[in-house]
Amino acid sequence: MSHRTRIVATLLAAVVTACTQAATPERPSQSPPAPSGEPRLLQVALPVEPATLAARSLEPIAQNLYLVRRMVNAEIAILDDRGTPRPYLVENLPQLNTDSWRVFPDGRMETTYRLKPGLTWHDGVPATAEDYVFGWATYSTPFVGHANLHPFDAIAEVVAADPRTVVIRWKQPYADVNFLGGLGTEFAPLPRHLLGQALESEQPEAFLKSSFWTRDYVGLGPYRLSHWELGAFIEMNAFEGHTLGRPKIDRMRLLFSNAQSATARLLAGEVQLSAGVGLDVPTLKQEWISPGSGNVILHPNQWQAIHIQFRPDYQASRPLLNPTIRKALAHSVDRALMNETILEGDGIMLDSPVSPHSIWAAAADRGAVKYPFDLRRSEQLAVEAGFVKGSDGIYVSPTLGRVSFEIKGNAGATEPMLSFLAANWRKNGFDAQESVLPAALGQNPEVRATYPGMFFFQQNCCESALLGLTSGSVGSAENRWTGGNRSGWTDPEFDRLAEALTKTLEQSERERQVTRMVQLVTENVQSIQVQNVTQPWLYATPLRGLTAVPPEANMSWNIHEWEIR
Repeated sequence: MSHRTRIVATLLAAVVTACTQAATPERPSQSPPAPSGEPRLLQVALPVEPATLAARSLEPIAQNLYLVRRMVNAEIAILDDRGTPRPYLVENLPQLNTDSWRVFPDGRMETTYRLKPGLTWHDGVPATAEDYVFGWATYSTPFVGHANLHPFDAIAEVVAADPRTVVIRWKQPYADVNFLGGLGTEFAPLPRHLLGQALESEQPEAFLKSSFWTRDYVGLGPYRLSHWELGAFIEMNAFEGHTLGRPKIDRMRLLFSNAQSATARLLAGEVQLSAGVGLDVPTLKQEWISPGSGNVILHPNQWQAIHIQFRPDYQASRPLLNPTIRKALAHSVDRALMNETILEGDGIMLDSPVSPHSIWAAAADRGAVKYPFDLRRSEQLAVEAGFVKGSDGIYVSPTLGRVSFEIKGNAGATEPMLSFLAANWRKNGFDAQESVLPAALGQNPEVRATYPGMFFFQQNCCESALLGLTSGSVGSAENRWTGGNRSGWTDPEFDRLAEALTKTLEQSERERQVTRMVQLVTENVQSIQVQNVTQPWLYATPLRGLTAVPPEANMSWNIHEWEIR
């Protein structure tokens, strides 16, 4: 059994929940409830227009919209609010040492999944095991760039034993055979009847840019695409053929809104849910939540850190390639002051890429090398590396020159933190200059991977973050910059451990591997840790069904059960 079945209730107690329905008196919606028989409509504010609706994007994207992907897609399994995999498109999940999950003496494996009867795509065409075979063929095609990513790098073959039986033959042991619907490990079927001819045409760009992935998308999830008004909104209708039952909310309208617009729409009652938008939560708590009009759940699923460029061809500051200077920089960041002044004390400071609310939290903490704010220690390390402060107060070396570098960040809500970090370092002897990446370039994967100094950004935390730091995940022109390892940091031992983590079936050994992986990342200062970013899910009081989930799970896992009362 996967280790995720061992999640206990105490994990959820750690998830930050700012407000619960039980603690908030129910008040009438600002919009009157729909009369009996009238379709229920939920309006949602999204931070950006989706780049794709696919369960697993074929091309690099700057921001994952898990709500949207969950609405239209269904996979082998889904993680519930305890982080436990539940069968979704299949009748049962494989059990180790049974016919459904066989491990052979040479290390190969075979897992068998029996699809539920009557599965249909949104266009009414039956979904079969052949669609999983086609999904694997698509994602493992070289021009797509996923062949070296999990789980496809471990799969030797996918076979349709019959229309309802999917057999996956693995090159090696793979622990997460029941986690193939998790964030970062998605293995979704694709409709062969719509895409088969296009893939076989051997016109990569045409296939990748097909309208299927956006305005003509067809999936298996609880909602089907009805209309996409480019630049404005997406409308979706409840899918009658959803395998877990027809959703209780009839229609969804997703409005593309910036933070200011989304806040105004929530206060005016125009939208009932905002997912992933960087809103002014303190104001909404006072003006919207306290009066009883809404609630908020904070989902701690993002790792925010300052990533150092490790590739000499791109790194413009030679001192940053010195590990001792990186440690001196880490010790000189006053995160407590940043939390107090910028985050109003609500930040969850991190010591590694793993959230303290993760199922791997204890293992990660055992391995994390920590860098508390300590200017004396910072100076000792700088001197050890051959640097002393010049007349201008900036550290300088006779051979490597001044510790001068650019710290880049995306335009938006993190800009105040970017300015704080640069000013903090200048004050403490390091010549840092902040640089804001324009929104138009923030979507460019090559620009995001070839920065010249440091890059301050956030991404999925926890196991996904660790596995994304392998040498095989380094973004390059060869893989169309799809790799999540933007810094180019590599370590042979880390690569071996990452590979072993996906192969090891024994839980205690996997925990030891995570401990050592975190130790390698932090002792080498692959990045300077900042915080576990929580994504706010703000929702109107009449909307029911949302629950807190661990970082590895999707907040909208049970969207088909949501209802408006």
